[in-house]
Amino acid sequence: MYNPPHPGETLREDVLPALGINVTEMAHRLGLSQKTLIQVLHERAPISSDLAVRLERAGIGRARSWLAVQGDYEVWQVEHRER
Repeated sequence: MYNPPHPGETLREDVLPALGINVTEMAHRLGLSQKTLIQVLHERAPISSDLAVRLERAGIGRARSWLAVQGDYEVWQVEHRER
């Protein structure tokens, strides 16, 4: 398996530009603080179940898909970190 991207990268690189909105607007639409969203977008925080559901309710993918991507990322990181 390849190194899967952090889901924050997908949000930052694909979703925000496709929607034509900035971080402030996205945070507002999702009911999150801008700081919380920035942590995810810069790959310093995971996609939580809560955020995954908020994304789904906003019409941005399925919650289970976001969580699957997060899970793939985390498993790969654990399997490939130095021991």
